[in-house]
Amino acid sequence: MVGLTQVKFLLIDDNVHMLAIVETILRGFGARRIVKAETADEALKQLRVGVDIIITDYMIGGLDVLAFTRGIRRATGSHDRFVPIILLTAHSSRPRIEAARDAGVTEICTKPVTPRDLFRRLVAVVDFQRPFVMSPNYVGPCRRRRVDAAYDGPERREGAIKSDAA
Repeated sequence: MVGLTQVKFLLIDDNVHMLAIVETILRGFGARRIVKAETADEALKQLRVGVDIIITDYMIGGLDVLAFTRGIRRATGSHDRFVPIILLTAHSSRPRIEAARDAGVTEICTKPVTPRDLFRRLVAVVDFQRPFVMSPNYVGPCRRRRVDAAYDGPERREGAIKSDAA
């Protein structure tokens, strides 16, 4: 994995203790450029300055991360729309996870967060970036995580590998 010393992280959570925990974990990984926000307004100010990875809680001072993510992903003419967003959440029901994915969240890590789980998500967004999709109904990282060997229809993704398993 690429070193994290030059990666600028934005941590968003209205719980200062959770911010401290995640910051400590990131510093243990070698991260040095970490900014924190406790509200969506503070987070948007930091985004204007520029960040490389966002790690956020599901609820940000009364605003859910789905609306926040959609706003970032649909912002035209800005690099910020492509920023990886890692969601940390205790709300891990399937409908909530799917809603976050469909809003454009890049990776999801359940609470209580462990260094191992967070590191895996960081590796995923740094070393294994998914293609970015921009369509009328969805803007964000490609939601497909695997190639379905049983699919026999036309491939719509450029560069996709088709399995010849017979």
